[in-house]
Amino acid sequence: MHHHDHGASDGAGASTSAETPERALSHRRRLAIACAITVGIVLAQALGAWMTGSLALLTDAVHSLTDSIGLGVALVAAGLMHRAATAQRTWGFRRVEILAGLLQATLLLGVGIYAAVEGIGRLSAPPVILHLELLIFGALGLAGNVISLLVLASGRKANFNMRAAFLEVSADALGSLAVMLAAVVIWTTGWQQADAVAALAIAALIIPRALLLLRETARVLLEFTPRGLDLEQVRAHMLALDHVQEVHDLHASTVATGLPVISAHVVLDDACFSEGCVPETLNRLKTCVAEHFDVAVEHSTFQLEPRSIAAEETHTHA
Repeated sequence: MHHHDHGASDGAGASTSAETPERALSHRRRLAIACAITVGIVLAQALGAWMTGSLALLTDAVHSLTDSIGLGVALVAAGLMHRAATAQRTWGFRRVEILAGLLQATLLLGVGIYAAVEGIGRLSAPPVILHLELLIFGALGLAGNVISLLVLASGRKANFNMRAAFLEVSADALGSLAVMLAAVVIWTTGWQQADAVAALAIAALIIPRALLLLRETARVLLEFTPRGLDLEQVRAHMLALDHVQEVHDLHASTVATGLPVISAHVVLDDACFSEGCVPETLNRLKTCVAEHFDVAVEHSTFQLEPRSIAAEETHTHA
């Protein structure tokens, strides 16, 4: 007789639970405020880049423009994510947040590469920069970024969408700091290359974050096993249940934030089907994946098979 202990999980590493409509509305409001602030930053920095001739400020302006586009996409995605499922869209629009995160990461990467290429080109032939104006516009950008960060901070871990938005604004704030530092260096030393160096620093801030977000969204789109869920451990725990003989075609993936799914073919004792223990075994299997592991999988699909059907499947796939 096998025994299977389902102690309560402490939730470490667990996926974020599905958002309530109230939380979703709060996130949309935060995104709308941050988007409006970022559009203002774009206008100010674009004017400043034209006045000062600064590549760093121009890069930061383009980065802010990317942020505003990304935040706009995130805002639309946040509204679509919670539309009801239909027969044609069985998960609704839950995966829109993943696509939005992927788009934002791609935009960030493009801006980072642009800043790197242009920064290297200007190291050898730097233009004269109006340092005082550069400092003022850099400070205006930083102030707007800080306000946006405060608005987004509490919801930054809610989903890919909010995380992407927070990362974009964080990188832009650091970019504004780099712009201000370049202005101070030019002001105090006259070293005009500081502007190009600041642009390269902005690129160095943007690219790793973009690559990280690309990796995380790609894991979901490629249907990798959710982080923190070891399928071999899942298989072992399932096999420890009474009447379970074999587990095959075991798959796990993530539809969207807080929505991991799992499926498997489970071979049971032939006697289990005649003795009526199938419903109890199915319930134990679903409880196993929902409560035993750090990543709680509430959406599970198990095909329960007698040995004869499993043997036919093995012969068919051979």
